[in-house]
This record gives sequence, structure tokens and C-alpha cells, in this order.
Amino acid sequence: MSNTKKISDDLSVAGQVTPEELQQLASEGFKSVLNLRASDEEGFLSDEQQQAEKLGLEYANVPLQPKQADHELTKQAIEQVENLPKPILIHCAGGARAGGIALIAAAIQEELSYEEITQVAQEVGISLDQPHLKQFLFNKHNDKHSENK
Repeated sequence: MSNTKKISDDLSVAGQVTPEELQQLASEGFKSVLNLRASDEEGFLSDEQQQAEKLGLEYANVPLQPKQADHELTKQAIEQVENLPKPILIHCAGGARAGGIALIAAAIQEELSYEEITQVAQEVGISLDQPHLKQFLFNKHNDKHSENK
């Protein structure tokens, strides 16, 4: 898949996938798909879950808003990443939300520092301005400051 970015051995991110790309994911050994799009977004693949499951892929949908962080939905998305069989493709419309969630999940799982998170983001071309990631980094950074007091 041309628009896929590999974050770790377990996590890759992409924009909206097509039925053909779902087929390709299954043949490449992916086990799960996490869709971060809301069903009312333009271009949402309405039967994506059925198509993914027909190919033997686990499927989850957590509808994150692209412009606004939502702590509860971010938490749900991270829980899905932790619980779904790996490797997982996380996708949204263009890949920004997916990249943010994948970086958060990797940061938690691998206990990455702020500097390590920014390095990974630069390496794979993910913007740190993505709202869910920005909120996570802000909270993580503030937690560190409050621990040092």
C-alpha cells in the first residue's frame, strides 16, 4: 500500500483504505484494522467492517474528530490498539489521526520520552500538531513537571 507508514513492527498507519487494500493487508499478514473515522465523514467505507471480517481481519471503529482532541475516545482507541491482534493498520481519512494514535500507543508501550516521540514523528512524517497527540504530549509533559516538584 502506497500511503502506509510503519510506526513499529505492530503498528502501521494510513489514510482511507479501499476494498483492494484490505485484501492486500490480509495477504501481507495484518491481523486487525482500526478505523478512526466517523460514519458521517465523506468517503467513509460503509461496509468496511464486513469486508475486513470476511478477509479474516479483526475490526474496530473509534470515531475520533479530526480537529478536536477527545480524551475518552483517545483512551478507547489506545485500548483497541492494546487489545487487537497485531500487526494492526490504523487508518483515518488522510493518516493524521491514525499517526497520532499510533505514536501515543507506541509511546505508552515502549515508554518513549518526549524527545523519542518527536524523533519517531519526524522519521515517519507525522505532525505533532495532530490534536489527540498534542493533548497526550501536553499531559505527559505536564505530568513530568508535576512529578519533579
